[in-house]
Amino acid sequence: MRLLRSTDLALRILMRLAVTTDDTPATRKVAEDMGVPYTHAAKVVAELQHLGLVDARRGRGGGLALTGRGRTASVGAVVRSFEGEDEVVECEGPTPCPLRSDCRLRGALRRAQDAFYSSLDPITLDQIVEDPTGPVLLGIATGPSGTPLP
Repeated sequence: MRLLRSTDLALRILMRLAVTTDDTPATRKVAEDMGVPYTHAAKVVAELQHLGLVDARRGRGGGLALTGRGRTASVGAVVRSFEGEDEVVECEGPTPCPLRSDCRLRGALRRAQDAFYSSLDPITLDQIVEDPTGPVLLGIATGPSGTPLP
């Protein structure tokens, strides 16, 4: 199983914001720090804002900040929100699988997907940014001299 790029970016943005102490970086700055196109980051930030995990303000004094809900968000819930709960394989599509009524693979894959999400559900965003991850994330948000970037 491979996460969508948007899911990966959403988790990285949330982690980056979770270690931010007093700065509220703009979406453009976060996109630069993460090495992703601004348009992609903006779409992900919009979804995170829609989910109530990020507060995004425009203009002077604006920027991105985690909400209280964002800090305690379940990693499983975030991944589920971005990935959706569709089955791993498409058995009923435009050309349905002839084995769909008697196939054991479909159920096994569904159980594996459920186990994947279940293993992520108890983990919160705060937990995944604990040491040693937090200091590395802080390094991403600083310039070459070690001073925080605007």
